[in-house]
Amino acid sequence: MTRQVTKSQSHKVTRQRVNIFILFVSLCSCVLVSLFTPAHAQEKPSSGELTVKSWEAHGKKDIEETFKYTQECIDLYKEQADKEQASLKSMPKGRKYIEEVQSLNDVATCYFIQAESYRDQGKNEDAIKTFKIVVDKYSYGQAWDPRGWFWSIAKAAQESIDKLEGRTPVQKPEVKTQVSQLPTKVSLYDPGKEALIDYNKYGEFTNIGTKDYKYVVRDQEALVQAAGEGVYPNTTSVRWDPEFKKAIKEKRLVGSHWDFVHSPDLEAAFLKWATAPEPQGVKLFYTGLILEKSGLIQQAIKCYYAIVVHFPGSYGWTYWHTPWYIGQAAIAKINYLLKQNPSIGYKLEGADIKIINGFDNDVSNDIVITTPGAFVKSGFLNSVKKKLASNKELLSIKKRRGKGKVHLIQHENSDWQLIVNGKPYIIKGITYAPTKIGQSPDNGTLGNWMEEDFNGNGRADGPYDAFADINGNNKKDKNERAVGDFQLMKDMGVNTIRLYHHPAKVDKELLRELYDKYGIMVIMGDFLGKYAIGSGAKWNPGTDYSNEEHRKNMLASVTEMVEEYKDEPYILFWLLGNENVYGYACNADKDPETFFKFVDEVARHIKSIDPEHPVAISSGDVLYLDIFGKHAPSVDIFGANAYRGDYGFGFLWRQVKANADRPAFLTEYGCPALAEGRSKDESEELQAQYHKAAWEDIEDNMAFGEGSGNAIGGVAFEWLDEWWKQYEPFTHDERGVAQGPFPDGYFHEEWFGLCGQGDGSQSPYLRQLRKAYFMYKKLWK
Repeated sequence: MTRQVTKSQSHKVTRQRVNIFILFVSLCSCVLVSLFTPAHAQEKPSSGELTVKSWEAHGKKDIEETFKYTQECIDLYKEQADKEQASLKSMPKGRKYIEEVQSLNDVATCYFIQAESYRDQGKNEDAIKTFKIVVDKYSYGQAWDPRGWFWSIAKAAQESIDKLEGRTPVQKPEVKTQVSQLPTKVSLYDPGKEALIDYNKYGEFTNIGTKDYKYVVRDQEALVQAAGEGVYPNTTSVRWDPEFKKAIKEKRLVGSHWDFVHSPDLEAAFLKWATAPEPQGVKLFYTGLILEKSGLIQQAIKCYYAIVVHFPGSYGWTYWHTPWYIGQAAIAKINYLLKQNPSIGYKLEGADIKIINGFDNDVSNDIVITTPGAFVKSGFLNSVKKKLASNKELLSIKKRRGKGKVHLIQHENSDWQLIVNGKPYIIKGITYAPTKIGQSPDNGTLGNWMEEDFNGNGRADGPYDAFADINGNNKKDKNERAVGDFQLMKDMGVNTIRLYHHPAKVDKELLRELYDKYGIMVIMGDFLGKYAIGSGAKWNPGTDYSNEEHRKNMLASVTEMVEEYKDEPYILFWLLGNENVYGYACNADKDPETFFKFVDEVARHIKSIDPEHPVAISSGDVLYLDIFGKHAPSVDIFGANAYRGDYGFGFLWRQVKANADRPAFLTEYGCPALAEGRSKDESEELQAQYHKAAWEDIEDNMAFGEGSGNAIGGVAFEWLDEWWKQYEPFTHDERGVAQGPFPDGYFHEEWFGLCGQGDGSQSPYLRQLRKAYFMYKKLWK
C-alpha cells in the first residue's frame, strides 16, 4: 500500500510487446507497454497510438513497419519530447506527473524499440548509438508495465549497452531520500493507563451495525490517559516525550514520514508518524505498524482498535489506485497479533466493518456499516465448542456443487470443502514456471519448460534434472544428485500446480507422470481474453467482452481446452482468467458486469461438456466481487491473486462468503526473498514468516476452523526466481519496481521464488532451497 491520497483519473493502457504473451505462459508476465490518452478528432495520430503500433510491429519482427511507426512518432513528437525533458530536474513520480510528459515517454520508447530492432538484426553499432540517444537525451522517459508500475527506459537502454559492449550490466540502485538509519526501538514515555482500553468507561457506542455508527466520547481527559502516546485521542503526550526533543536535537526526524516507514530507527519513525500530518486512520495504522516492529504489541493493538472505534471508514490508495480500507485491515491486524501472542489472553469478538459498494474504485458511493465488537478473554472452551460443533456438522451436507470425482460440498454450518475421490482435498499449490537464466520474452528466447532438454538426456531439465545446492557453493557436489523439481516439490508437500493450456504447448505425458509418480494435480486454465489471448483481439484496444467475435473465439478456446484434457487423471478443476478485472488488453475493468455474465456462460458451457470437474475464476483480489456474486452463479470456486501483507488476507474470506457464498482459494500469493537493508538470511526469514502467516490464515478459514469456513487452499507464488522480469535476463536485479506490502515496502519481482538459482552459473539445474521451502515442508506434511 502506498501514500497516495487522491485518485487519479483513469487512463487508457496500451500494449506493446505482443510477442511476450505469444511466447510466455507465466502467470505474472512482465510486458513493456506505453500509456496514452487517445486523440479525439485529431488529424495526426497520437504518440501513444504510434508507440503501440511500433511495439506490435516489433513483436512480429516486421522491421519495415517497426521503423515506419517509430520514426513517425519521433518526427511528430520529438520537439515536444525535448521540451518536456528540459522542463524536468528529476524523474517524475506518481502516475499523474508521469503522464504529463507523455511525448517524452513515447519518443524515448520509440528510440528504444529502434535500438532493439537493430540489435536483433545484429547491427550492434547502430543499436548502441540509438540506445545512447535514450540515455543521453531522454533520461526521464518512463514506460508502463501492465502489472502496475513504470520503468525507466534509460536504465534499460544502459543495461543493453553494457551487454552489447561486453560488460556485465551494473545495477545502480535508485537514489532514495535517506532518513535516520540508526537502529533503535521504541521506549514509551506514556504507555497509557490501560493495556486494552475499555471504551465503555469513557463514552458511548451509538447506532452499532448501521451507517450512522459513532463513538461519542464522554470523558476525553480520562480516555487520553488510558490511551497513552500515539493512540488517538492522545495527540500531546508524544511531544512531551524526552526522546522527541532528543531526536529533534539530533536531527533524526528530518525527512518525510513516508520515508520512515521502513527505517531501522523505530524510535524516530514512531515519533515522526505520531505527529504526521495525515488523516487519523492512516496515521494510527502506521504508528501501530512501527510499535508492532518494536515488540510493543498491546500498544500497537490499541492503535489499530482506535481506528475501528473512531475512524472505521478510513481509506487510502494502493499503488494500483484501488481503495485500501484501513478499518478492515486494522481488524485483521488485531486478530493476527492476538493469535501470534496468546499470552495477551484476549480475542476480538464480533468486530466487523462492511463497506457497501466497496468493491469498485469509487469511494464516493461507499456506505460504512460498523460493529466495533469487544475484547473478551480467550479460553479453551471456545475451541472445544467449535470442534464439537464441527464433528456434528460433518454428518450433514447442505449443498453440493458438481457430481463428479471432483466436487464441492457445503455443510449445514455453511462451511465448504473440496472433495476429490471421496476425500477432502486442500490445495497446497505452487506456481511452476522455471526459466533458464538469460531467457526472456523480451527478446523471444523464453522456452517451454516441458520441452527443454539442454543436457540432451531425453528428459525435461527442470522437472527431472534439477538438484538442491545444499551448501550454497553454486556447484553440483557429489552428494547433490539430480532429483528434479517434481521430487523436490513432492518432498515439500505440494499437491497442485497451476497451468494454462495456451499459448505454450502442454506435454500430457509429462503431466501424467507428475500425477502418477509424484501425486501432484493440475489446475488447468484459459486466460479468457486477458492479454488478448484466446479472443483474437489486438492488444489495443484488447478483448471486448460484448464483441460477439471475441466471445466466439474465447468460447472455442475454452472448448478446445476442456475437450483436450477432461479425461486426464491429473485435472483438479478448470480456471478462467487471470485477474482480468484489472484490465490490460481487455475491458473487464470497464465493464465488469458484461465480463462476469460471459464468465457464467462459459462456466455453464464447460459443465455441459465435463460434469466431472468444477469451474473456478482467477480474479484480482476482491475487485467487483459483488458483481461476480450476482452474475456468475455457475462458477463453483472464487479464486483471487492477493498480496495484502504479513497478516494474511484479512476480510477476503468473509467477503466472499457474504457476497457470493462460494468456496475460495488464493490463485496467487507470496513475498520476495529480498529486503533492502537486510542480509540474505534475514530476508529469507522474513519471506518464510510472510508465507507462514498467509498459510495459517488460509487454514484458519477452512471448514471447521475459527474463520469463515470457505477456504480450500492456495497457490504460492512461485517455485523459482525468474531473472528476466526487470529487462536484463542475465542479472538478478535487486531493485524494487513498485511499492507493496512486503518487508521493505517494495516488489522485488525477480525474487519471489521459494528456490533461488544461486549465481546463475548452473541454470537451469541448480536450486537453492530457501527457508520458506522448509517452512512449507513442515506445514504441508
